[in-house]
Amino acid sequence: MKYLVILTDGAADEPIAEFNGKTAFQAANKPNIDALGKMSRMGMLKTVPDSLHPGSEVANMTIMGYETEKLYQGRGVLEAAAIGIDFEPTDLVMRCNVCTVEGDILVNHSGGHITTEEAGELIDELNDKLGSDRVHFYKGVSYRHILIIKGGKNDFTMTPPHDVPGAKIKDVLPKSDIPSETKDLITDLMLRSRAVLEAHPVNQRRKAAGKCMANTIWPWSAGFKPSMPTLQQMFPQIKTGAVISAVDLIFGIGRLGGLNPIQVEGATGLYNTNFEGKAQATIEALNKYDYVYLHMEAPDEAGHEGKAMLKKQTIEDIDKKVVGPILNAVDLNNTTIALLPDHPTPCAIKTHTNTEIPFILYKPGNKADGIEHYDEVSALNGSYGHLVLTDFMKEMMK
Repeated sequence: MKYLVILTDGAADEPIAEFNGKTAFQAANKPNIDALGKMSRMGMLKTVPDSLHPGSEVANMTIMGYETEKLYQGRGVLEAAAIGIDFEPTDLVMRCNVCTVEGDILVNHSGGHITTEEAGELIDELNDKLGSDRVHFYKGVSYRHILIIKGGKNDFTMTPPHDVPGAKIKDVLPKSDIPSETKDLITDLMLRSRAVLEAHPVNQRRKAAGKCMANTIWPWSAGFKPSMPTLQQMFPQIKTGAVISAVDLIFGIGRLGGLNPIQVEGATGLYNTNFEGKAQATIEALNKYDYVYLHMEAPDEAGHEGKAMLKKQTIEDIDKKVVGPILNAVDLNNTTIALLPDHPTPCAIKTHTNTEIPFILYKPGNKADGIEHYDEVSALNGSYGHLVLTDFMKEMMK
């Protein structure tokens, strides 16, 4: 048996006024996804424990079958693993965005979706001006990078920047109930980074072109090196596996989970990603691996920007350019297929929520629910009912 997960990051939503009270899933023209749903069983899934923040890292780990309350150590360590950084158990590892700040307001979490090449120059400058034997920045993709503090302590809280667009900086800086040298160090780096980055030629060119400047670092999701079993160790049905994405976070989870990373040329994580290339890579991977995890970030980014029409477009692109070709190519008699988002990213609030998500689970030989359309409302009538956390992977592997 082959196993395929098609993950539409952040695609679930609340009713949207622009769509007369429909969600993006309900409003989208998605004949291939609906066809998959009609021959499958559906249900609702809680992907994030109440004790954890509803981030993509937690939700995707849960969907892969990990008990995140026991194993989750922060987003930073997962992305560091994806980049291939060699860090010590005592190193505090954080995701580090380059963000746009105007005046005293956090404008966006992505530096205006800065390119990887531009951001690479900024990270070099940060290491030159702010780095030390203890502090080091590592390059990632676009606005997503890594900050490591040697000997740092995880005794403070940090706010994910995508949760607070429009917030005053002073209200969302790192916080601690006790004196924290590490918190003070990181706050100082954040405040000092603005002068360093605004003066850099990359940002001066972006400013002249009318683009957002990536002018402030924003570390968050700190943790230490986790101890995770591989998927092969947890599920004997999986002998080999692969992960396809444009996001370091997902590659990091995959690497730690024993999955081989497959990068697709032109995969950006945005609406202009190479959907066709991802579909072809998935089809080829299923010929080689037992388990393939296909992750698509585009709906989530549209949700964070509050762009309902763009979110609808990304769902329709996934349907036409990804799901359709895959369904035409795979052996449905020997392939279990799941399609689901990891969490909602409602356009109205531009951030993740911990609400249940709808899922499709096709298993050869299973009696289908026969539900005509896949969305947040229809899936409530699915025969799987309401699953919680690792229940989903257990059902997929049955």
